[in-house]
Amino acid sequence: MRINLTKKDLVNTIYMQVGFSKQITENLVEEFLSIIVSNLCRKKTVKISKFGTFLIRSKKSRIGRNPKTKEEKEISKRDVVLFKPSKEFKDLLNNSGDNAA
Repeated sequence: MRINLTKKDLVNTIYMQVGFSKQITENLVEEFLSIIVSNLCRKKTVKISKFGTFLIRSKKSRIGRNPKTKEEKEISKRDVVLFKPSKEFKDLLNNSGDNAA
């Protein structure tokens, strides 16, 4: 089952744990996310210790094919965001399953 985590969920969780007002908490979350986005837009890598690294990768243009019609079309070159989890994050994910057994 897939569960989405929204900005509103983040704001509510931080609000309950830290005790700031919801407006301050919402501004904090927005500012945090905008820092990540603005640094990625400047082609910088964003590394968050013990969490992971966000980086930009350029993809070349290529030929794609519509599976239904078999029509070929050029897919333009573009930049994509990649996330590489840190070793600590991967270890946490892999060890969390051991505790459930």
